[in-house]
Amino acid sequence: MDSVRPFRAFVSYCHADKVFAAWLQRRLEAYRLPRRLADQVTPLPGQAPGRIGPVFRDREDLSAATDLSAAVREAIAASSALVLVASPDAARSQWVAREVALFRELHPAAPVLVALARGEPTESMPEALCTGPEPLAADFRKQGDGKRLAFLKIVAGLAGLPLDALVQRDAQRQVRRVTALTAAATALVIVMALLLGLALRARADSERRRAGAEGLVEYMQTDLRDRLRGVGRLDIMAGVNQRALGYYDSEVELPDDSLVRRARVLHSSGEDAEQGGHLNDARVMLTEAYRATSAVLARKPRDPETIFAHAQSEFWIGELAWRGDDRVAATRHWRAYRDQARALSQVEPGTVRSLMEQGYAEGNLCALDYSDRFNLNEAARHCGEAIRYEVAALAKAPNDRVILRDLANRHGWMGRVRFAQKNFPDALANRLSERRLMDRLLTLDPANADYALRRSWADIAIGQILIDSGQPARAAALLERAWRDFEPRLAIEKNYTVWSTGLRLQLFLARANKLAGQAKHQEYRAQAEALGLRVRQEFPDMSKQVRALLEDIN
Repeated sequence: MDSVRPFRAFVSYCHADKVFAAWLQRRLEAYRLPRRLADQVTPLPGQAPGRIGPVFRDREDLSAATDLSAAVREAIAASSALVLVASPDAARSQWVAREVALFRELHPAAPVLVALARGEPTESMPEALCTGPEPLAADFRKQGDGKRLAFLKIVAGLAGLPLDALVQRDAQRQVRRVTALTAAATALVIVMALLLGLALRARADSERRRAGAEGLVEYMQTDLRDRLRGVGRLDIMAGVNQRALGYYDSEVELPDDSLVRRARVLHSSGEDAEQGGHLNDARVMLTEAYRATSAVLARKPRDPETIFAHAQSEFWIGELAWRGDDRVAATRHWRAYRDQARALSQVEPGTVRSLMEQGYAEGNLCALDYSDRFNLNEAARHCGEAIRYEVAALAKAPNDRVILRDLANRHGWMGRVRFAQKNFPDALANRLSERRLMDRLLTLDPANADYALRRSWADIAIGQILIDSGQPARAAALLERAWRDFEPRLAIEKNYTVWSTGLRLQLFLARANKLAGQAKHQEYRAQAEALGLRVRQEFPDMSKQVRALLEDIN
């Protein structure tokens, strides 16, 4: 080993934490400091500006060493900081203890940074750290700082930078990533819209051209829509949906399959309007879709695509009724949705689609019986059925992201029901299952805005359970981390669902801090009041819901 080679840090860990230690070393060496902060950190000799590394990790870097003790001493002597991967196993490791003691002997004033990987802090710290200066600790556990914030804490400690500055720059990077993804998706929308326009002008009587144009519509309503949902920019779809409807409306007479596709475009447009808080616009489009699918179903009662499309119509009309506090109409349409889901299972038994539709239908009825605490036992039964169907679907398609997302949602609803029944342990178990599923999805697609939003819902619910079960301090810590992750989204997404989620998060954060006796609750409450005013101004149709939130969460 080159004894004069300097290291930014020496990573000390036990064998049980080797995977985490390897990940941490790679992340640190690959991390690029934000441009406006990079000039504040002096690079090591031979190192590119703006980089943290090199970082020494003995099992990796000592593969060719002939004298382990001498090599470790050289590496520690050449390191500016020590990063200890803490865990119960590390606390019992004599090797880790010797490395800590040696580092403090050679560098008594140098920083020691603790990366808590597993276990509780009290059982994960080597005795060597119990004396001397208190080390900077970063809790990588989900119930702690979380990987993102904990990693930035380690970077700040190694680079000698303020943590707040790094967090702010990291949030700005996230905004730029979303902006880049949005630009790419917008370009794709423009291309698809142009192709659809060409198909419209050239359609004549060609069945082949009609099929090609409708293939574009199908792509835009499925794959492209999912991509735009993932970056939180479904608003880009508005122009595409209008062009698609223009294509269908230009036809003198549409065959049944085209009527069904047109209804699906109306479903998408109505969903976007509903999520944007424009309920009147949503009602017009979804009612038109309902009439179309009803007519086609009467002519083709055994056609699976028609059954599926009419099931969606029944769902959306029921959704609008529920939004309008019309329980009778919502019950009628959502029971009809369940009937269509069962009919679909008869014509295509055991398919993922039919299983998921039955899961969705049972989930809707769970929500109905939960609403106003109408019938909590029935709600629990429906939610249990929904979970059963969707677990069966996931067994057939283990990596299907739609199933993972919606199974998380079902656990969330079951958590609501159990919470209303004051069954806090089971409610917490369901909410933790929801969060684990969303974490799995975020691992697959870290930049997905929809997944991050749903992850926030789980955090809010867990915070509420902790508050009501007498643990406000834990709730406050969890919700503060969730708010730091969530806040940048309010600057880039003008969407009622996002903004109302931010409002709920702030309100529960204020409540948790107040119950925990923390002075910051007044600051959080003032911020929530200001955000509530903004939401009412931006989405006047949703003023009633916003006022209810402000009154209910106090």
